[in-house]
Amino acid sequence: MALTLISTHTASADSSIDITSGITSTYDSYEFHFVSLHPVNDGVGLRFQVNAAGGDKGFDENIISTMFVATQAESGGADTLAYNSADQALGTDYPLLNFNTGNDNDQSCSGVLRLFAPSSPTYVKHYTYVGVNSSEDDKVHHHFVAGYINVTAAIDEISFKFSGGNIQAGTIKMFGVS
Repeated sequence: MALTLISTHTASADSSIDITSGITSTYDSYEFHFVSLHPVNDGVGLRFQVNAAGGDKGFDENIISTMFVATQAESGGADTLAYNSADQALGTDYPLLNFNTGNDNDQSCSGVLRLFAPSSPTYVKHYTYVGVNSSEDDKVHHHFVAGYINVTAAIDEISFKFSGGNIQAGTIKMFGVS
């Protein structure tokens, strides 16, 4: 598997990072690498949503998602592995990729979202996310998310934002996978 860097997006107090070009039929899958995304607000979750090609451009496609999380407290206690009920059952909201990211200077989130066959005009689009964040309550969360975008039209745009407030800093890199 080879990764080809398509674009780099650096946040600077942005309400969202919208990638509106570069998702084409050139690659069968894409990866979005989140590097130290730091929220303005405390205790927020990273979210995403997409647009179907030729659609209304409202970032409001139907998405189904599920999540489980491994947690470890900074103090060494409270380790857990559990299903998280922040899943989304066929909704048009921005589903969560993580939750409770803190805004202290030593807190942020990083991870990889994989989007499979976004240009397919026949099938729904599956995705997975694996990432970590340091939370507002001084825990590290390792998030595992999977789901699908319930449209058969091609996907050509994607948006990322926190559940509250702006993205103060950090980088999102988009790669084509061959």
